[in-house]
Amino acid sequence: MSSATAGSPGASPRTVTPAVDTVLAFVNTRADGAGRRELFGDGGSFATWLAEHYEFGGETVVTDADAAVARELRDALVTLLLAHSGDEESLGEPLRDAERHLRRVGSLYPLATMVTAAGVELASPQAGVPRVFGTVLAAVTTFAQSSDWGRVKACRNPPCHFGFFDRTRNGGGLYCSTGCGSQVSMRKHRRRKRQEGETPSGG
Repeated sequence: MSSATAGSPGASPRTVTPAVDTVLAFVNTRADGAGRRELFGDGGSFATWLAEHYEFGGETVVTDADAAVARELRDALVTLLLAHSGDEESLGEPLRDAERHLRRVGSLYPLATMVTAAGVELASPQAGVPRVFGTVLAAVTTFAQSSDWGRVKACRNPPCHFGFFDRTRNGGGLYCSTGCGSQVSMRKHRRRKRQEGETPSGG
């Protein structure tokens, strides 16, 4: 999906790094009520998804409980990305809850510093499902150190909330596509028309 906002000044030449790809691959697994299926619904669907994403370890034996943990981690990250988009419903207590959850997850799946002659990176020293969650946290941690962390967003059009990298020049993108931006504009227009119709006329 494009990260251009309806009426945006155009895309900048910013590049999506592998860390961003890893984060977006994980968060964009939710059902949205408009065709996208829930990919972490149970252990079987989570295992199928992992088998297709080798950056997370490929085929891994998982349980329904593992899928539930994955959903909780994903949904906390989506709340953070919605906050990056300025989504009012995600701010305040929902955001604080998400941040608390991510702190707990961070203590359960610690990362290791891998130093080589080529450079330094964070990685999960664990195996199996813990490695999957550690890989997500390593990607988040790596990219969050950059000045572009706030450009990793979730679409403000409910119930889409699709994760995207905002390439707009001013970092003001709010929607994953112009289609979602148009839907929000149309809903606002209809709401305004209804309110105008309900307002008693003077005279």
